[in-house]
Amino acid sequence: MKAMERLLEIMVRLRDPEDGCPWDREQDFASIAPYTIEEAYEVDDAIRRGDMEDLLGELGDLLLQVVYHAQLAHEAGHFDFNRVAEGIAEKLVRRHPHVFEAPGTRSLEEVHRSWEATKAEERRDRAARRDATSDPLGGVAEALPALMRAAKLQGRAKADLEPPSAEALKAELAQRFLDLSAEPEAAGEELGDVLFTAVALARALGVDPERALRDANARFEGRFRADKHEGQDEEEGA
Repeated sequence: MKAMERLLEIMVRLRDPEDGCPWDREQDFASIAPYTIEEAYEVDDAIRRGDMEDLLGELGDLLLQVVYHAQLAHEAGHFDFNRVAEGIAEKLVRRHPHVFEAPGTRSLEEVHRSWEATKAEERRDRAARRDATSDPLGGVAEALPALMRAAKLQGRAKADLEPPSAEALKAELAQRFLDLSAEPEAAGEELGDVLFTAVALARALGVDPERALRDANARFEGRFRADKHEGQDEEEGA
């Protein structure tokens, strides 16, 4: 905990109005948010590369983002880092009753159902606090990558809408391709529907669409670099 306390103290010092860092003093939630997103992606990148040394550093950078936002909130009188930590601790206990309340062996499916039910209840509670109608699609961050957000929206909607079968989605996807317009504006909207349907098909097949596209990107990069390297070898050998 001493390391955490030191990090919190450093952030307070950086934000000190008199002798803190001029750059850090000028930041606010909006200016820091892009860095938060970037650091999360860099954590993911280190994990995908299996680089534990990089992961160590990137996790520190991501932790700094949490500390930064908590300090900004503390200065504005909203909450502090301890409240953040307490909040997530309480949430973990609440979402794992099979561990903390009634320990016992449960199937993964039962645990998942319980998790989703607890999350739905939390959304209703948040809506009640805001005096708003509970929206099953509420809380799906707009800043998420589009494929990931589409998957989350579809996952939330499945409680009220029966998801089509994989075969039905394959047929729908094929038809959407056939119906694509040659007019750019219309094609943009139609391609959006194609991608949304492709996400639904991925979910029906048990595939993470975001990861599937990332893997496809990686395969393309590998082929491109291999072809380029082969071409250079041929030029050198000529």
